[in-house]
Amino acid sequence: MSKIQFSKPALTYTEQIEQLVSRGLVIDNTERAIHLLESISYYRLSGYWYPLLQDKEEHIFKQDSSFDTAFKMYSFDRALRVLIIRELEKIEVSVRAKMIYILSHEYSPFWHLENKYFKNPGFHNKTIEKLDNECRRSSEEFIIKFRQK
Repeated sequence: MSKIQFSKPALTYTEQIEQLVSRGLVIDNTERAIHLLESISYYRLSGYWYPLLQDKEEHIFKQDSSFDTAFKMYSFDRALRVLIIRELEKIEVSVRAKMIYILSHEYSPFWHLENKYFKNPGFHNKTIEKLDNECRRSSEEFIIKFRQK
């Protein structure tokens, strides 16, 4: 399968703004838009412009579509992602705590070192080796104290 030759030139931030405006996107604050393009990128923001397109082939925007609307969608998406990740982290920590408690009482406090409790012994050995190397390299006080015991 042959690849399509890429022929789009790299555009400056000003040229990117001009292109968006020529396609019908309303940009009230050019300096702010350029700042956002610099810090977020045209490509990343383009996913939030997509719902604002009237003609997705020619990249023509719907009437009254604005850069600010797209940025608000981007900001909402980012905030939602942060909330979800924060909650997922709580769930992960809770599941790990329960798993460690149950397995430590069922088998032993060092169940995690035993190959027989894992589906892939080779992978388990490599994982334990990596963890051991990380512990040896660590200068964290609690790890040093644990290794001394």
